[in-house]
Amino acid sequence: MSQTLTPRIGLRLSSRGPLAVSARVIESPCRNLCAFHASTPLCAPRTLRSFSKFPPLWKKAGKASKSHAKTDSSPPVGQAGAPTPTDEIYDMAELESSILKAIEKLTHDLGQLRSGGRLNPDIVESLKVQLGTAGHGKETVRLGDIAQVVPRGRVLNVICGDDAHIKPITTAIAASPHSLTPLAPEQSNPLTIQVPLPPPTGDTRRDAIEAAKRAAEKAEAMLQRARQEHNKLVRKYEVNREVRPDDVQKARKRMEEVVKKGHDEVKRITDGAKRVLESQ
Repeated sequence: MSQTLTPRIGLRLSSRGPLAVSARVIESPCRNLCAFHASTPLCAPRTLRSFSKFPPLWKKAGKASKSHAKTDSSPPVGQAGAPTPTDEIYDMAELESSILKAIEKLTHDLGQLRSGGRLNPDIVESLKVQLGTAGHGKETVRLGDIAQVVPRGRVLNVICGDDAHIKPITTAIAASPHSLTPLAPEQSNPLTIQVPLPPPTGDTRRDAIEAAKRAAEKAEAMLQRARQEHNKLVRKYEVNREVRPDDVQKARKRMEEVVKKGHDEVKRITDGAKRVLESQ
């Protein structure tokens, strides 16, 4: 019986045709099955991956990358948004800010020269007043801290906060270099010191105009220093060849335009102040 079953098993398990079956008729079914499993792989062979105990070799970094890799907070090379030398030579914000400060100082200085420098209450408020006595100790304070100065026409009304301050305030006003003569308080206003302002003379007008010229010269000097600072920045990038010659030329042209506007504004303010001083 075993010989009649062997060909069926060989025919069903083998795909090599009749020759293979006849050659294996005398073989045992168990050996035939073992031969089939040995010749047929159970799964596809896997690709083996090699392992190494040495780290991989990477490309050597450049100097720029090394400098920025020292700390995690360092920006990468060529970070977007960082100002370039071209951006800096075109940026006139600092130059314009310096010009604005010069004009503000000029306006303040000219305001102190109105009518020969005597109508501005700030001049009187800035006087120093000594309070107290020698036995109890003296204290030097600013007049504007203990009194209020109110101009009315050609009279300055100094309103004191305490009647004990009337005498030291009167002494400070009379001792000032502005040729002021304070009057004693009236009974109706015991805390108010009236200070008549003498009309400006030819000498006081000339002195005020000369002071206005000096204030304008200071403002012009501040503008020139601001221009030199920006031009120094442009020159540095030009020498280092970090900007194009066309950009250097355009940046300098824009710088000169900004500075010219500042000079024109200084002249306009100074001329207006001179006209006011001459008309008084």
